[in-house]
Amino acid sequence: MTAGTILSPGTTTAEHELAALQREHGRPLFALLLRLCDGDRQRAEDLLQETLLRAWQHPEALRADAFDSVRPWLLTVARRLAIDARRARQARPPEVGDAVLENARVIADHAERSAATLDVRQAVKTLTPEHREVLVLVYFHGASVAEAAETLGIPPGTVKSRAYYALRALRRVLPGYAADLR
Repeated sequence: MTAGTILSPGTTTAEHELAALQREHGRPLFALLLRLCDGDRQRAEDLLQETLLRAWQHPEALRADAFDSVRPWLLTVARRLAIDARRARQARPPEVGDAVLENARVIADHAERSAATLDVRQAVKTLTPEHREVLVLVYFHGASVAEAAETLGIPPGTVKSRAYYALRALRRVLPGYAADLR
């Protein structure tokens, strides 16, 4: 209900009073709620509506002669609703948008890892013995190029070129794993 809402002839006195509350106190309430909601207009509008609903549910508070204006009561209700809403959001795990889920990395389960291991083992068997021994030393045993060269008795440049060509051959044999072989 906005400040310019026109009520139909069939509306009750309570609805007229609610519309008058909205016109008189709506802007200051919304400004307060917007600050308390860190600029989230939709949440502030929802809380404003909830505040006015509380006023409608408790007409005795609005007609009390103990204070000159109902604005302090409305501001207190609005502030408490905003605090409760913030606490409720903090108690729940954060919501995740669809974009985050689409970009989330999928972690392979045990069966997928086992299948991938078998695929890689079969692919490594297709390499020449020279390429296979370099690949096993450097990538599976974690040896440096210098260590592999010393172990195999070949120059470091040869270790590098054999590793390069071994990976290239694996990319051809394992096209689905090409991104993992970089």
